[in-house]
Amino acid sequence: MRISDRLLPAALFTVGLGLVSAFGFEGTGARDGMAPAAAIDAMPRSSQPPPGLVPPMGVPNVPAGANASMPAARPLTRSLAPPRPLTPGEAFLTGTEALRAGNTTAGIHALEYAAENGHALAEWKLGRMYADGDHVTRDDLRAFDYFQDIVDNHSDDTLGTSQARFIANAYVALGGYFLNGIPNSPVKPDPLRARDLYAYAASYFGDAEAQYRLGRMLLEGQGGPRDPWQAGRWLKLSADKGLTQAQVLLGMTMFKGDGIPRQAARGLMYLTIARDTAKQDTSIADLQAWAFANASDDERAMALTYLEAWTQGRRD
Repeated sequence: MRISDRLLPAALFTVGLGLVSAFGFEGTGARDGMAPAAAIDAMPRSSQPPPGLVPPMGVPNVPAGANASMPAARPLTRSLAPPRPLTPGEAFLTGTEALRAGNTTAGIHALEYAAENGHALAEWKLGRMYADGDHVTRDDLRAFDYFQDIVDNHSDDTLGTSQARFIANAYVALGGYFLNGIPNSPVKPDPLRARDLYAYAASYFGDAEAQYRLGRMLLEGQGGPRDPWQAGRWLKLSADKGLTQAQVLLGMTMFKGDGIPRQAARGLMYLTIARDTAKQDTSIADLQAWAFANASDDERAMALTYLEAWTQGRRD
């Protein structure tokens, strides 16, 4: 047998093995117990992006070699996320800054946003603005509503915080509205309610203005029985904190002995302190001069002793 006759079957066998292997890779399903073939890449290897770099969606594949002529992609300079809404505290600061800058409309809108979200200082600021006609047309009923909301929602706020004194002031302002009422509105005079508001601010918050107003109501018998002793107690607490109106009223009450034992020397002391504090108020100076003229020499001397102790910080 010739050598070529022997090589021909071997070559045919080798070709047959190659066809079987090629058939296995080109197929998509199992045939005669053979495993499914792997899929062939639809895009030439040279045009596929490196792992991790995926072309943007909606952009057709670029032929190989064309990338070199395209400009590099520019990074985004702004976030696509929606802006974060302001917190009530941030809105309050934005509003006050806008008012200082003269932008009243923007300032009021920011304060209203903060107030609607429970920010007590924003409510107080708006209440004072409408009560005083500051940047807005005076509107006592709107001011009343803001102060009422503070009283309803912040009566138990922690003492000593930055907003505690503003809450106490809201009590005082609301008490004033109840004491006198608001003309042509549903808010009618209610001295009993006013007295209760003053009492809460005077006792819980220790507010000097509330203590003075409560003492005055007790002294005059507004909103309840007259009680000069309790009036004197509240007036002294307020006067010792430096409130001029309380010093004047307490000084006159003590000097005259109005419902309490007369203490002319101590009364003269309070009147003298008030006169020295409010030097431009001639009415206070006149009252002090009247008390000094009607005091005895001993009472004047004792008043001076009390005054020296006061300047040293003694409040007994």
